[in-house]
Amino acid sequence: MQLRSKRVLVTGATGGIGRAVVRELMILGAQVGLVGRDCETTESLAAGHRHMGGKAVGITADLTYPADREAAVTRMRQAYGGIDVLINAAGTVEFTDFADQDAEAIERLVQTNVLAPMQLTRLVLPEMIERGEGRIVNIGSIFGSIGFACFASYSASKAALRGFSEALRRELADSGVGVTYVAPRAVNTPFNSPEVCRMAERIKMKMDEPAQVARRIVDAVEQDRKDVYLGFPESLFVRINAVLPRLVDLALRKQNRVMRAFTQAGAERPAEPGDAPASDVTLREPTGGP
Repeated sequence: MQLRSKRVLVTGATGGIGRAVVRELMILGAQVGLVGRDCETTESLAAGHRHMGGKAVGITADLTYPADREAAVTRMRQAYGGIDVLINAAGTVEFTDFADQDAEAIERLVQTNVLAPMQLTRLVLPEMIERGEGRIVNIGSIFGSIGFACFASYSASKAALRGFSEALRRELADSGVGVTYVAPRAVNTPFNSPEVCRMAERIKMKMDEPAQVARRIVDAVEQDRKDVYLGFPESLFVRINAVLPRLVDLALRKQNRVMRAFTQAGAERPAEPGDAPASDVTLREPTGGP
């Protein structure tokens, strides 16, 4: 899909990955709707792109609310007449032992990471099907394929988004509407809490920059890709986990002990005796997200 003049709605547009995706789209000449929760930040970002000659409209919305989702789609249609591409980049994460996680926090996470993109897709899909053209892009995570300790809710939400993407792609196979699922590894954005940053440093986790991830996302759209898993060896571990998950259990056991030393419930607790040194950690997974 050539993105010049295409009408693209981007959620999470003020976050690290979303902001970088918008920048890539503007370079390519797309007409972009930027969705963010903070009005001042969203409008300022859109105004900056317009000042540079781009076509951008800021849309303030909390996509966990049905009325805000509908308003975002309506605003996009008013500005550009429709939507050619939806990029679901908004997301949230919690790094904590599941037993200590707040019940309301779990609901907010699932609402943001799963239900909001599903419901927003439902709103924009009919017009795409009617035209026989369009693309839904869901930004997941390597966690959607490899469940990680201390990220149980987040891993579950991204697994759900991956499953939704796969099922919807099959459903739309003959419609002309494509579905792309992109799973980044760790991304260096403010999305990561201080505890996550300290944990990542401890296990020497590799992190990609938002601009690098955004370029891969836009490339995936232009190339009509179905699935893209970013980072090596993380993308390899996705395949291994699909076939030999118990082997991955063993490989992660020592790293899990290291990670638990940095959870929100005990972030300042020193590593316990027997924790693996960073050099012995076999799998290093992403904790950043869109």
